[in-house]
Amino acid sequence: MGKKNPPKTSKSPKPAKAPRAAKKLRAGFVAIVGRPNVGKSTLLNRVLGEKVAIVSPRPQTTRTRILGVHTAPGLQVAFFDTPGLHRAKGTLNARMVETALTTLSEVDTVLVLVESGTGPNGRVEVGEATSWVIDQAKRSRKPLVLGVSKADRGPKELLLPVIAAYQGLAPWADVVPFSSFSGENVDALLEALARTLPESDALLFPEDMLTDQAERQLAAEYVREQVMLQTRQELPYAVAVEVEEFDESERGEGRSGLVRISALLFVERDSQKAILIGKKGDMLKSIGTRAREGLERLLGCKVFLKLTVKVEERWSERAASLQKLGL
Repeated sequence: MGKKNPPKTSKSPKPAKAPRAAKKLRAGFVAIVGRPNVGKSTLLNRVLGEKVAIVSPRPQTTRTRILGVHTAPGLQVAFFDTPGLHRAKGTLNARMVETALTTLSEVDTVLVLVESGTGPNGRVEVGEATSWVIDQAKRSRKPLVLGVSKADRGPKELLLPVIAAYQGLAPWADVVPFSSFSGENVDALLEALARTLPESDALLFPEDMLTDQAERQLAAEYVREQVMLQTRQELPYAVAVEVEEFDESERGEGRSGLVRISALLFVERDSQKAILIGKKGDMLKSIGTRAREGLERLLGCKVFLKLTVKVEERWSERAASLQKLGL
């Protein structure tokens, strides 16, 4: 059959534009690693817009691996906030470091956090502890992204020597300075991570999921956070929290509901118990009040919180105690 003659028109019609291809979904797991107190949990909370990881100025606030899920159009990043990497001493610290290192083998991308800032004369010296963290990340053989946190602490020109100091230490897929406090460049960090993640036909988790932590677990962490914020520097490392009761029978709907929580605070010595209780119970009352206020915001209802301090000698060195506490 011969070709049909084209219709006679004064102008040839323009070809129709092909519809844009739908944006491919990228989804994967990212481990956030770094030295203690470098801002891993603060970044996770900023990305999620919710407090799923407790934060304090004390190193080793995070003791376990915490999952936080960020979902946006065309993207789902499942973050693992990990305990700070350091040369571990003691059973508890060794378990924390083991948790962080094991996570490296289970993710698609590793986000290494370092702090911005320069030393005397504008010099940047990468310490042995940070070099060790970077070496552990490289051993994972996963794509590496370097996040330079706290980028709002000084003039932007001070970031250049920091980036230069780290640039050649690993085959970084990207280097992104950002601030979790102000939110500056956090979107750029997410975009850099997205480029390293695999394409996917489906989300890894439900679209509305933020974390895999149960409210009971979050309650224990909120109490421990207040212990770390309000007690002496030597005490927080000797304290663990276990929720004995999480009663939702009166929760109902809205702010009129009530959740009853009873928690045990474990310490290792009687002297630590005295510090935690405080004079006439003032310290324990203050910890309970602040933790309850945070939990009421989290749960969206009234909270009755009962705290009891118990001495369990050397709990941080006993495998059975650590297992009971989920550590």
